[in-house]
Amino acid sequence: MKQSRPDPRAQAKRSALNALRRAKRAADRAGVALSEWEGEFLGSVAERISTYGRAFGDPEKGAPGAALSARQGVKLKEIINKATGKPKPTLGRRRPLGKTREPD
Repeated sequence: MKQSRPDPRAQAKRSALNALRRAKRAADRAGVALSEWEGEFLGSVAERISTYGRAFGDPEKGAPGAALSARQGVKLKEIINKATGKPKPTLGRRRPLGKTREPD
């Protein structure tokens, strides 16, 4: 029997819900206290994905088949990094472009 391809929207929905659950579970296991905003963010995004299949209304804010907008994905990664204890990425010191100055 021929199998049909999985629905990409349903797959994105499952993936996003699993990522939200993993973030919450990682914070609970590590004993990291999420801020009130972070807890509310995880809950409201999960609720919107369950109800509507995606967590944002404006199609310009994310990919057509994605369940999370680009900014929501960034915030989710920040929560996961906080739960796992990874530091925030920094840009560091950048070297100037162009000709370098010679010592006198």
